[in-house]
Amino acid sequence: MLFSPFPPHCTLDLEWLSKVRVNTQAVLRRAQCIQGLKIPTKQWQAAWLLKAVTCIDLTTLAGDDTPCNVHRLCMKASQPVQYELLKEMDMHDKGVTTAAVCVYPSRVADAVQSLKAANSNLPVASVATGFPAGQTPLESRLTEVRMAVADGATEIDIVINRTLALTGQWEAMYDEICQFREACGDAHLKAILAVGELGTFANVYKASLVAMMAGSDFIKTSTGKESVNATYPVAIVMGRAIRDYFLRTGHKVGFKPAGGIRTAKESLVWLLLIKEELGNDWLSPQLFRLGASSLLADIERQIYHHVTGQYAAYHELPMA
Repeated sequence: MLFSPFPPHCTLDLEWLSKVRVNTQAVLRRAQCIQGLKIPTKQWQAAWLLKAVTCIDLTTLAGDDTPCNVHRLCMKASQPVQYELLKEMDMHDKGVTTAAVCVYPSRVADAVQSLKAANSNLPVASVATGFPAGQTPLESRLTEVRMAVADGATEIDIVINRTLALTGQWEAMYDEICQFREACGDAHLKAILAVGELGTFANVYKASLVAMMAGSDFIKTSTGKESVNATYPVAIVMGRAIRDYFLRTGHKVGFKPAGGIRTAKESLVWLLLIKEELGNDWLSPQLFRLGASSLLADIERQIYHHVTGQYAAYHELPMA
């Protein structure tokens, strides 16, 4: 079993929320420090890049998604790096795949069918709850979750109601996420905070805590549709919330940055940030995901360079 069963709901701790303070300058300095860390090189870089591949939720969330391009996405997720490149690295038999594929609810059945036909047990994740704005009626959002699960999604990325966070209605936000948790059943729940729309680091920290208290298995930075998506300062705030929650409850919650992560170098910085802030236990797809659509192409290009000493043109590394 890839994921352990979700824990029982915690009681919403409003006293904890009331005491939240975030030192903005300290957060910015720490983010600068993380970005200045030395990036691994040579074979160590290649190993870290393969680690990054295994943590990617390979995503397509476009208005023109079709069964055909979802099928191609699934095939690429099942074989994310060319077999010949993996063979040169003696990694061809190690089962290197992405962590999951992520699609709209209407495309879940297509993804499940494609993966089943390929004898792949990759998880199918789906965004839900009125993605990306989360402004549809609650019953519609709950129905969307149930439909995606019924079609075979084993992971659901829900969006929080930003209005509730911005106006400090933490009890109402907690209650909504608890209902999403229940609607998910056995499916994994990732709560998208849309940090670019929360205004302050304190709101980000509080929203992170509320999502975890309500039973979220992961907290995720962004939908990828906001003007500001995953940033290192926000990741530090969310990471500290995850760490504080673990120290208080003993329960490990995963972290997923998403939106604007496009280069292999960026993926390495994200892995270093997680290692520094949360430790090695979080360096696995069970507790860390990278939400991305174009990142994989650049990682495969860097691995191609590691193996051959040359850079491939992007058309030489097709989606599938």
